[in-house]
Amino acid sequence: MKTIYFLVILLLIGELVAQTDSVNVKFIVYTTDRIADSSSIYVAGNNPQFGSWSPGKVMLTRLDDTTFLGHFKFAQNESLEFKFTRGSWSNEAVSKGGKILKNHTLRVANDTVLTFNISHWKDEFEYEVQGQITGEVNYIEQIKTRDELLPRDVIIWTPPNYHKNFDQSYPVLYMHDGQNIVDPATSSFGVDWQVDETADSLISNNIIEPIIIVGIYSTDNRFVEYSENDTGYAYIDFIVEDLKPLIDTNYRTKPDRINTAIAGSSMGGLISFMAAWERPEIFSKAACLSPAFKIRNFDFVDNVQSYSGVKKEIQLYIDNGGVGLEDSLQYGIDEMLNALHQKGVELGKI
Repeated sequence: MKTIYFLVILLLIGELVAQTDSVNVKFIVYTTDRIADSSSIYVAGNNPQFGSWSPGKVMLTRLDDTTFLGHFKFAQNESLEFKFTRGSWSNEAVSKGGKILKNHTLRVANDTVLTFNISHWKDEFEYEVQGQITGEVNYIEQIKTRDELLPRDVIIWTPPNYHKNFDQSYPVLYMHDGQNIVDPATSSFGVDWQVDETADSLISNNIIEPIIIVGIYSTDNRFVEYSENDTGYAYIDFIVEDLKPLIDTNYRTKPDRINTAIAGSSMGGLISFMAAWERPEIFSKAACLSPAFKIRNFDFVDNVQSYSGVKKEIQLYIDNGGVGLEDSLQYGIDEMLNALHQKGVELGKI
């Protein structure tokens, strides 16, 4: 059997050498146990070819019960992050002790064949989720949105003393990927963003005024819903025309634009910027963490550069790291900052 695998590798390498027009990346994934015919292995990652982190979208080709193959083509210098699953995050590949693995990373330079050995899956272990929700939350389950969008849950975090100070109204922060923001039990990777603890601490220390936080869960269609396309604009319309009126009706909010903000990370950072840029009469502030302003087929910098209307009265917080995917996002962020400066946005001003 090892001879067969060795021949497969040689054939793949020979094929890669013969193809010089694009950069090829091939995965050979070995598992210690047989995978049933009714199951398969998927790759999920930060690239559309990896399903944009959808855990059951991009299936690898089965060679036999323990060997799977993936073949992809990327632009040179593409930064990739990815994991393997059996179709959902509840059965992603884990270590021998059941520990959640870090993302595999790859900077595409040349044609490459990579091998991976998977010994265990998450659903083989029982996990005790560490952490808890700080404060009080309510849920709207499977809210029906629009025809272009999938139904989703919404979580609403209310500040300390919300149910005591009945004469007080509150600003609202809308956040994307709501399953990740406060609850480790629903977070994609078992660790939440701790928005609840952070907000509670800032409010208790009188650093910020009390706010309501509305977390909008993402769906399996996250990548499209957070993109600059008809579906992305439908998602913004859903927040503005459906969700916000519902929140304003059922909670003591300050509904004006000055007291309404939006925030998200990665593609969520892009859609947050889009929401504030396109609907400044609704959102006066946006926090864009590691935003995908200009990468691959995305380019919202052009929208800002071509804008010729009155100055946008919005405040923007833009933040980015420098490792992995974030490194490849930086040039688009730099171009966006330059475009904003040209449109009269004062950089560095709070």
